[in-house]
Amino acid sequence: MLPARNRMRRSTEFDATLKYGVRTAQPDVVVHVRRDSDGGTGPRVGLIIAKPVGSAVERHRVARRLRHVARTMLDDLDRRDRVVIRALPSSRLASSAGLEQQLRRGLRRAFQSAGTDR
Repeated sequence: MLPARNRMRRSTEFDATLKYGVRTAQPDVVVHVRRDSDGGTGPRVGLIIAKPVGSAVERHRVARRLRHVARTMLDDLDRRDRVVIRALPSSRLASSAGLEQQLRRGLRRAFQSAGTDR
């Protein structure tokens, strides 16, 4: 589970990350990354798990796995980073290890595209 201080809750944070962040697509997830200009309180991670992913049970299962994977990466992120992970319908069939690999690859590519160091 993600600590409360690292969860994105406000729609304005989601909107800014999606609109102004760097987007990288993977087979099962799309990763949006934005680095705030102000000194953040810690990296924040948000999830988007839409109905095409599956039933409520399947969406919650995907969300739990993505939160667990994202928690392992918090130490690799800068305190100003904002990350939104959008689950694609195929994510319900992916393993946790596969999701972690895709998320790491997506973050690495996004930071390279943005020209920022992790």
